[in-house]
Amino acid sequence: MITIITATYNADRFLVNLLESVVPQLSKNVELVLIDGGSTDKTIEIIEQYEQHVAYWISEKDAGIYDAWNKGLRNAKGDWIMFLGADDMLRKDAIAQYEKFLDSIPNSHELHIVSSKAQMLDQSGKSIRVKGWEWKWPEFLKEMTISHPGALHSKKLFEQYGVFDISYKITGDYELLLRPRQQLKAAFMDEITVDMSEGGASDSTRAIKEHLRAAVHTGGANELSAKMNARVVLTKFLIKKLSRKAGLNVYLKK
Repeated sequence: MITIITATYNADRFLVNLLESVVPQLSKNVELVLIDGGSTDKTIEIIEQYEQHVAYWISEKDAGIYDAWNKGLRNAKGDWIMFLGADDMLRKDAIAQYEKFLDSIPNSHELHIVSSKAQMLDQSGKSIRVKGWEWKWPEFLKEMTISHPGALHSKKLFEQYGVFDISYKITGDYELLLRPRQQLKAAFMDEITVDMSEGGASDSTRAIKEHLRAAVHTGGANELSAKMNARVVLTKFLIKKLSRKAGLNVYLKK
């Protein structure tokens, strides 16, 4: 069984698009869990309109997205967990592709995570780039190489290594996946499963600082090397931002 968890907060501009992409893929083996942080816009109204398709939902104040995801985990029945942002859209047949892929892998029950690709879109909905690569260590210690939205996380991952650390506000998903270090068992499905918007909190200098903290304290990276890597990432981030202002689509991958 697969559980899709989405955290929402004042997301009425995007939520219908997400739900319309997810609902057709729900079944007796695929459930949707929505955790709202106490929205004051029309988010709750929209959730209530789709309530018959939602296995569990709640609206109350929380301590951020990772607190919300932890609440979702406590109410998830799935063997596999997928996290989608309120402004993401699940591609048609994404769940069926994952099910077929899992069936093709011997001992898939031993995996911690199965990731895929995401299509990044700008504010006008124009394609910018595709992100998401196969998990490899130690490359993962330098950069979040996998596409987290739309990836399948085995419930065993959380049973073995714990839930999200809510002291992280942006890179808690990366920190969690660093805990197993090179012992993480991962597989990669070379398909685009999610359309997601570029930008947001994860595309910020604060995210770079949190990434550094996670790499050193959880991943065991050498602090000096990690700081040098963070400077490189910051430089590329600034180049990207300046280029976008000039109307250029620049993305510098390591």
